[in-house]
Amino acid sequence: MEYLLTHKQIEDKSIVWFSKKNQYVVLENKTADILNDIDSGVSIKNIGKQLADEMDIPHEKAIDFVINIEQKLYIPNATKETNFPHDYKNIKANCEFKLTKYYKVNNLIFKVDFESENESFLIHPKFSHLEIKKTDEFNYNYQVFTENHHTFLLVDAIYIGSWHRKDIHYFQGKFSMQMVQHIHQKKEDKWLGIFHASAVSNTKNTILFLGDSGNGKSTSLALLQANGFTCIADDFVPVDVEKQHIYSFPSSISIKRNSLETLLPLYPELNNSKEYNFKSLNKVVRYLPPNTTDFKQHLPCKALVFIKYVPNSELIINRISNLDAFEKLVPDSWLSPITKNAKTFLDWFKKLPCYQLTYSDNKEMIMTTNKIFNNEL
Repeated sequence: MEYLLTHKQIEDKSIVWFSKKNQYVVLENKTADILNDIDSGVSIKNIGKQLADEMDIPHEKAIDFVINIEQKLYIPNATKETNFPHDYKNIKANCEFKLTKYYKVNNLIFKVDFESENESFLIHPKFSHLEIKKTDEFNYNYQVFTENHHTFLLVDAIYIGSWHRKDIHYFQGKFSMQMVQHIHQKKEDKWLGIFHASAVSNTKNTILFLGDSGNGKSTSLALLQANGFTCIADDFVPVDVEKQHIYSFPSSISIKRNSLETLLPLYPELNNSKEYNFKSLNKVVRYLPPNTTDFKQHLPCKALVFIKYVPNSELIINRISNLDAFEKLVPDSWLSPITKNAKTFLDWFKKLPCYQLTYSDNKEMIMTTNKIFNNEL
């Protein structure tokens, strides 16, 4: 059957991965063992007998328990939902592209055709620092247009996907995924995952800052890059399969209005930078370019830090369980649906130290980040 990956025990629980839905679930170890036996083809009767012997309970009660697990966890997660999308594989861009931008990343040039300003608004702001003048020579041609309330993405005339305007953030994620594959010359199956995080480097390792929107991930990244650290990526952080390294991504750092007072003394250029109102995402931001032009970088991950800025708070830094961190990390992440990649991801994640950092003093936050890099906590 092989509907689920052999579970990985982390601390006192198990994480089980259901391949059909690419879904991770944290369960009690015994429940995970039973699921694994079901998936391996062991009969309900034999699983129940073993459980009854181990727990010294009536055989009928053990059988009922196993059946309950099968019906509530195994069967629903072993069945993949079937969608019937429109067949757009042979679609061609028949529209007039009114806007074309050229972006240079390392030695690569991306030509991006937009049907109108509306499509450009979804992509251009965070890549505007990469824009170059028109050129006849380019490596990749992306085309973005709208039809029947769906936004389409073609790359070198090949259909990549289409997304309803209500799901526009999925389009933005796919656009970035195409770019990261081209920048680092790794196809999608070579990536463990993409994390909604901010990644900062001390040239030897990276730290990932995570947390809900508005908690201060990007602001912390901007503060750190003004104090000797390097921005690796913001909002879209890729991790590869082969080395489990954090790879660079060239988008700008998104700065919200409530961070301007803190950051303007360090970045006076923000005072005159354009402001963008993304109504669908309920945020108003300006963009700050990263402090590097080397987007070939990739480094090991030192730690995951769930960060939160709280006015007038003392700095609090605590090591948290990997299980707590996992349940916070996964909902906002794209994780590879490939079995061997899921195994690698769980092995990698199990070894990562995870922290919760609450702060109000920027200098203390910077000092604490340095301590994490230097193994001083």
